[in-house]
Amino acid sequence: MIIIGEKINGAIPSVGRAIAGRDAEFIKSLAIRQAEAGADYLDVCAGTSAEEEYEALVWLIDTVQGAVDAPICIDSPDPRVLVRVFPLLKNPGLINSISLEGDKCEVLLPLLKENPEWGVIALCCDQSGIKNKAVEKAEIAFRLIERAAGYGIAPERIHIDPLVLALSAVNDSALNFLEAIRLIKARYPAVKIAAALSNVSYGMPARKLINTSFLTLCMYAGLDTVIADPLSRNLIETIYAAEALLGRDPFCRRYNTAYRRGLIG
Repeated sequence: MIIIGEKINGAIPSVGRAIAGRDAEFIKSLAIRQAEAGADYLDVCAGTSAEEEYEALVWLIDTVQGAVDAPICIDSPDPRVLVRVFPLLKNPGLINSISLEGDKCEVLLPLLKENPEWGVIALCCDQSGIKNKAVEKAEIAFRLIERAAGYGIAPERIHIDPLVLALSAVNDSALNFLEAIRLIKARYPAVKIAAALSNVSYGMPARKLINTSFLTLCMYAGLDTVIADPLSRNLIETIYAAEALLGRDPFCRRYNTAYRRGLIG
């Protein structure tokens, strides 16, 4: 399982305050703790106003890269901001994200073509927003994969996020997400499937319970990448246990090693 640490995001109040106050030690601590917990990438998102975003991202990139070597998943709703900050990134990582909204593909796919060691998160939404039905999610995924192919970007570089809606608002959102995974993998088995776990439990009590249960179901359906909190013991325990149960951990070696190291149990 590929883990993208979600904690360095200005939408989180404490992180937003740290960005506004340029509290480097707070951000460095988040970066170090997520990397030590096993995050493969660190999502870095300013979450500020459009006017402040570029300068905030430049500061965040410099701060995070000064603390850890973990690759960055650079995150912005504005594709042109991503292009501007891209030269500052030292290690190949992920661009978050493309979609069929606006001209994101036209702006970012050429950048990915020129940098073949980079991957991309692709969101299953278009000008009309996020779809709930599995078939509609899959159709958008196919269009994104085919558009990327036109720039020479192979499916294995793409992390498709079918975008789960909040279960509290859409009762069958998880079921449609799971079916979308199966549909996408059936046509493009090499593509990676990603999920931002916490979206499914928005507005519900005991959110960790919903998130970890959803994670297990998604892993069985074919999930490859999770955007979540690597500091959550429940999350890490669920990943180790599910990978063992799904036959992805030969002789349960990783599970047993994690237990001996005190990471689970």
